[in-house]
Amino acid sequence: MKLKHLKSLPQIDFYTADTSTDLALPFVNEGIAAGFPSPAQDYMDLTLDLNKELIKHPSATFYGRVKGMSMKDAGIEDGDILVIDRSLEYRNNMTAVCFIDGEFTVKKLKLEKGKVFLIPANDEFDPIEITEANEFVVWGIVTYVIKKL
Repeated sequence: MKLKHLKSLPQIDFYTADTSTDLALPFVNEGIAAGFPSPAQDYMDLTLDLNKELIKHPSATFYGRVKGMSMKDAGIEDGDILVIDRSLEYRNNMTAVCFIDGEFTVKKLKLEKGKVFLIPANDEFDPIEITEANEFVVWGIVTYVIKKL
């Protein structure tokens, strides 16, 4: 999966993917035991292409590298890569990349009684209530988080 750098901002770096190529990797479809080990297969004949697995709408999908720790309790940490689909409609409790007052941020959307709140997943950060005074748009929905262990 080849990334093309689009833009660096203080809160997030944006990339687009070259989905024109295939990279089929060996895939264990039977599952990998996280408890007691299971017998190993003699061979693997299935493959998985991450472009096809992670990207449902290629022309509307972007990547973003997270900068900061406001979503750490949701498993989104500094340096993680977000797969962001701009074609999806947002709903309550979705994780989204939002543009607010000239800056991008990733937060959980909370829709309550006609109000919109951006909810962090870290007690060190306060929720943000969106008002008419804010320049605000839901830029895209986070569909996957890719992280290095």
